[in-house]
Amino acid sequence: MKIAPLAEVKDRFSAYIDESHESPVVVTRNGRPVAMLIAIEEDDDLDSLLLVHNPRFLQLLEEARQRVRVTGGVSLAEFRRRLNVASVE
Repeated sequence: MKIAPLAEVKDRFSAYIDESHESPVVVTRNGRPVAMLIAIEEDDDLDSLLLVHNPRFLQLLEEARQRVRVTGGVSLAEFRRRLNVASVE
């Protein structure tokens, strides 16, 4: 991971975008991290990034985790039955 000051990133933005394909680039202002450049290689990457920062999605995920803790979730056999998927054995 590379760490670079904002002024340098502004001057060489295109180069830092290219570098973000190798690893994230942390951007600093006055020595403190303020942003991160992360390459988006595929459409799924963007979807994942947007979801992980979506408060409503995170709330739904936590509610689902709590339901699983309380109910024990569904067995693999039941999961396959609901999806109408044959067992692979």
